[in-house]
Amino acid sequence: MLKGLDPLLGPDLLATLRGMGHGDEIAIVDGNYPGVEHARRLIRLDGHGLVPVLNAVLSVLPIDDFVPEAIFRSTVGPDRDRLDPVHNEILDCCSRHEPQRSVTPLVGSAFYDRVRAAHAIIQTGEPRLYANVILRKGVIYP
Repeated sequence: MLKGLDPLLGPDLLATLRGMGHGDEIAIVDGNYPGVEHARRLIRLDGHGLVPVLNAVLSVLPIDDFVPEAIFRSTVGPDRDRLDPVHNEILDCCSRHEPQRSVTPLVGSAFYDRVRAAHAIIQTGEPRLYANVILRKGVIYP
């Protein structure tokens, strides 16, 4: 345990976040996501919901401000505009940490392709469907 850090940020996850460079992406996915199949690096956080993990990661990870879109969420099937309750929770969490950033919906294969290319995947135990987010790492200015 460390002071000032969310306890969900264990050593493997902290090392992964620290090792990411500017522009690298990390996906935080639900318990049904095919993480083993899609991950270059997989960090498991079974037993934890997506939103607490997202909150913990956003407490330390700078989000890229060099690009117009740096936070993405999966959609409910092909409907880009439908928001399940978990999506509203994701939007609320992101707006608390990154009030100037919007969350971009990505439909189906576009989301999967981006996750496959991500630096790492954090697989949560989130039981709700379509509870998936991608974060693009930014910089910490001097």
